[in-house]
Formats: sequence, C-alpha cells, structure tokens
Amino acid sequence: MEHDLSPATLAGLRRPRPYPAVSVLTPTHRREPDNAQDRVRLRNAVAAAKKQLEEEDAAVSRDRRAEVSLELDRALAEIDLTYAEDGLAIFAAPGEHQVWTLSRSVPERVVLSDTFLTRNLVAAQAAERPFWVLSVAADRVKLWSGGAGRIVEEHLGGFPLDRPAEDFDPERQERIGDAPSTFRDEGTRRFLRDTDAAMGRILRAHPRPLYVTGPEPALSLFEEAGALASGAVLVPHGGLAHGTAEAVWQAVRPVLEKKARGSVEAVARELDAARGRKDFAAGVDELWESAHTGRVRLLAVEENFKVTMRDDGEHLLPADDGDLDAREDIVDEIVEQCLETGADVRFVPDGALGDVDGIAGVLRY
Repeated sequence: MEHDLSPATLAGLRRPRPYPAVSVLTPTHRREPDNAQDRVRLRNAVAAAKKQLEEEDAAVSRDRRAEVSLELDRALAEIDLTYAEDGLAIFAAPGEHQVWTLSRSVPERVVLSDTFLTRNLVAAQAAERPFWVLSVAADRVKLWSGGAGRIVEEHLGGFPLDRPAEDFDPERQERIGDAPSTFRDEGTRRFLRDTDAAMGRILRAHPRPLYVTGPEPALSLFEEAGALASGAVLVPHGGLAHGTAEAVWQAVRPVLEKKARGSVEAVARELDAARGRKDFAAGVDELWESAHTGRVRLLAVEENFKVTMRDDGEHLLPADDGDLDAREDIVDEIVEQCLETGADVRFVPDGALGDVDGIAGVLRY
C-alpha cells in the first residue's frame, strides 16, 4: 500500500485515464475493536464499484468494464489491513491499480471519472505534516520518515549509507591514538559530503522539512561538508544511526512539539491581524468560494473538523449524509484547492480557532 505522496506521484495520479477510472474510498481503523468491521466494509465498497461499472451505458465496452473490475479484485487481494490507518483509497483503471492508506478519515464513496479522486490524499498529506530525519555517524547514516506521531526507517535513494570498510578503521585509529579526530579526517568529510548529495536528491523528489541527528562533531562536519544543514533543524543526539525508530522519535519529539506550538501561535497572530485588515475569512461557504478564486493566502483547519454540505448553485448549505448531492469531503476539497493556488495550509489542534467554526483563512485581497 502506498503512503508517500510526492509531487511527481500526485501529477501521475491526476493525469487523464481512459474512462472509467474508478476511485473507491472507505474509512478504516488502526485498532481493535473498531477495525473488525473494516474487511467487510472494504469488500462492500469494491462490490458497489463493480456494480456501478456493470450499470455503465453502452459507450463503455464490456471488455473495458471487465478489465477495470479485474483491477479492483487485484487491488483488494493486495490489501493488508494490519497496516491500515484512518482511511483507504483504491484507484483502478484499464491496466492499472493502486492502493493508498491515509492518516485522515475519508467518506465512503465510489467515483467513476476520467481521473482519480486525489483531494483526500492531498488533505491527508497536509494534515500529517511529513518530515525526514537523517541520523549521521562516522560509519553509517540512516534515513527516517516521520509524520502524525510515527517514525519508520526509509530505504530510499541508497539509504542507509555505510562508509566503505577500507575508509573507516576504528581499530587503527585507536592504535595510533587518533579516535578523537574521527570527525576531522578527510574520509569522514567525503562520506558526509556524499550523504548530503544523496539526501539532496531525495528532497528534490520528496520535499519535506529535514531534521538531522548526530553527535555535535558529526553535525558540525555535516554543516561544513554540504549545503543541506543550513535549511535543516540540527538535533544533537548521538547513537541514532544505529538506533531504533522509537529512540529517534523520542529524540526529535520535543523539537517537533516546540515547532508545532510556535506554528499554532503564528497562525493565531496572522488571523488576528487579518481581522483588523478586513482580509479575514471564516466558514466553509466563504472559504470554498475564496479557494476556487485563488484568494486564500493562509488556510487554518482544525485537525478533526468535518462537515457535510450541498451546493445550491450559489452557496454551500448544510446537508445530511444521505442527500444525493451531499459533499462529505468539502473540507478536503478546500484544502486541495488552496494548496493548488499556492496557499499556506496549516492544521491546528481542535479548538485552536476559538469562536470560529473549524476553518478560517487570510485572504490575498
């Protein structure tokens, strides 16, 4: 199952497909007993998608319908709900299928179109606030992927990197009394320069905030040897290049929490200033319109804010989940549209927006 939504991957998902491209969304659960229902719910969602395919008009050939139905079956067979998060998306089209796990709940729905439905993936990615952690040592560098209270080791771009044995001989250094200068020799400098280059390639393909852990001498040399340290957050903590995901999480967690508090305070200040300048917006209806005209500069959304609306042609109005024209993921649609037009999107803790109902923004004009 896929999780990391890079810009290149998102562009690939959005390219037009031969009709019908099927998107199946269903909420899932991480823990018992709630996850007991997930398998049945998933099968029912796929069955509903196949039924819609069967009901397509004669413009879609029987062979094409059968091909997409087969891709749905293949996707279903690949899903391991042991690793489920808060939502699941299946994309199927002639000759292809993908399964995505999301850290944000999604409405249960089936959509047939000539593109895949990406708004929920985009919103989940923004809410998760993914980041990279690079743990450096003289002989090894590990890469970790983090977000939404989790960190896992990432095997990407050649990581983990191990220094060539002939270039690192700690026993010889001990014999000649040179151990303290491990982070001053040219071999270590070259190793960390290669690390910097490898991480730079990953950041270009998968841009995220970068945290670098290591002993003080390693961090100093990493700063000297490459260009990435100037834009990274350095966390003095040794041993993590040979450590566990939990140890890395404990090391960076205080830094992440401090940054999150600062971000929430900065958002509150910007929203207060916007009220005085009269470029403040709040509420789903106003922000939905402003998002589609590209007027939103900053969007703040409380983490668990969800609302179901319907479009009467001029405004969004509250709707029930059962209404045929209900839009259960309207918040995710606003988030995606704001990101598309270059807005800064921040997810904040529930209640952080005070008297505002879950969503607010600063307008460009």
